[in-house]
Amino acid sequence: MENRSVPPGPYRATKLWNEVTTSFRAGMPLRKHRQHFRRYGNCFTAGEAVDWLYDLLRNNSNFGPEVTRQQTIQLLRKFLKNHVIEDIKGRWGSENLYDNSQLFRFPVNSPLKTLPRRHPELRKNSMENFSKDKDSIFKLRNLSRRTPRKHGLQFSQENKENMNCEINENQENSVGHREISQKDVEEVWRYTILTYLQTILGVSSLEEVINPKQVIPQYVMYNMTNTSKHGVVILQDKSDDLPHWVLSAMKCLANWPRSNDMNNPTYAGFERDVFRTIADYFLDLPEPLLTFEYYELFVNILGLLQPHLERVAINALQLCCLLLPPPNRRKLQLLMRMISRISQNVDMPQLHDAMGTRSLMIHTFSRCVLCCAEEVDLDELLAARLVSFLMDHHQEILQVPSYLQAAVEKHLDYFKRGHIKNPGDGLIVPLPTYSYCKQISAQEFEEQKVSTSQDAIAELLENIIKNKSLPLKEKRKKLKQFQKEYPRIYHKRFPTMESEAALFGDKPTIKQPMLILRKPK
Repeated sequence: MENRSVPPGPYRATKLWNEVTTSFRAGMPLRKHRQHFRRYGNCFTAGEAVDWLYDLLRNNSNFGPEVTRQQTIQLLRKFLKNHVIEDIKGRWGSENLYDNSQLFRFPVNSPLKTLPRRHPELRKNSMENFSKDKDSIFKLRNLSRRTPRKHGLQFSQENKENMNCEINENQENSVGHREISQKDVEEVWRYTILTYLQTILGVSSLEEVINPKQVIPQYVMYNMTNTSKHGVVILQDKSDDLPHWVLSAMKCLANWPRSNDMNNPTYAGFERDVFRTIADYFLDLPEPLLTFEYYELFVNILGLLQPHLERVAINALQLCCLLLPPPNRRKLQLLMRMISRISQNVDMPQLHDAMGTRSLMIHTFSRCVLCCAEEVDLDELLAARLVSFLMDHHQEILQVPSYLQAAVEKHLDYFKRGHIKNPGDGLIVPLPTYSYCKQISAQEFEEQKVSTSQDAIAELLENIIKNKSLPLKEKRKKLKQFQKEYPRIYHKRFPTMESEAALFGDKPTIKQPMLILRKPK
């Protein structure tokens, strides 16, 4: 099946749904089945559908290899509910589908969803505004402002001075300078970040991806300036912060087994109870960390999660995460750091009987990071794809981009000197450039995917080898298990018995032959 990526644009989730349903309908093998002494043609079992769709999703760049079999079953239930499929008797509308031999078929009617269409007058006005000034897509000066919610946005005096020091210096040293108000500064921040974002996404307009009124400059400014040495947002209003008991539980698992904040004696299953406590808190939040209003924006970023667009996706997410309310950004930073450490910790006990640690992290927290206010059929799969990427690149994505601060300061300088009339006039500061890699074939992609997976497994082996806190007996046990699971990678690391013995500081034991055959005289 052709692996196509749905490009950024409005209603991307609906377009993805249509692509998946079309591919499933076109590619799912149909054959005759016998059930209850009757023969049915052009149908398939639920188990066959799970197998085929599971393979399709994992090899589709819009969803990726993190898709689980259970998520595939959930999507098939959505298919049954939305009449993409029906049972052999023509029944649909429920979600009664399991991984078994129950028979299903395709209905005659098309299952595609229609894309919402804006009012013609709005489209006309949009095109007129766009054609008036290509270099100034957003005239932000006259936009109505939304009053920010009280999210601990009390800027410290030091940060206020740092943000305005260059402005004040230029005002004193320049002749005929223009006075800049706080509103002008905020508009420049809003205009700059939206212009960069539009350039990265490569769309003609952001109006159907994000409403400029949703961008609150105070949030961006706060997230850029009020950070710790590790780049984590520091809240002035501690009532918006994570509760102390949640922070303690997160530190406990992030630093397992060396915890500085949990000195209480543990018991069998203790780490599972701590994990459930953390999960319950985040799952009970009133809205996802990326907020409902930015759902369409982040879903569009998923279109950039291709191997040759990784750097572009990182930069786009870096800007989008600056738009979040500071408490949300702080929670997201701490959550990503925790689940990333847990998934890489070879000493962490198994947290689930049937699911690996990384899959458990993604499955548990994906919906509290990204979901739509109204139920969307692909929510879980899209959220899992995004959380997987955030886990792998959270240090870059959630750091402060220095180029944005420099661009704003330069733009304010031009505005103050009279080179531009309004804060929202054309951006003079050069935009960052991106190098797009050459598109590769499906075979090359598969080879690179295998190579990347092997590198990650080899890194896991090195973590076991270099773990000094691991008892010698336990290390031998883990290495023996690793050798059994991945013999080629193990042999590449330890090609001889001597190299393996050198790790433990002992000499290899050479076994004497059991039977010595002598030539007859």
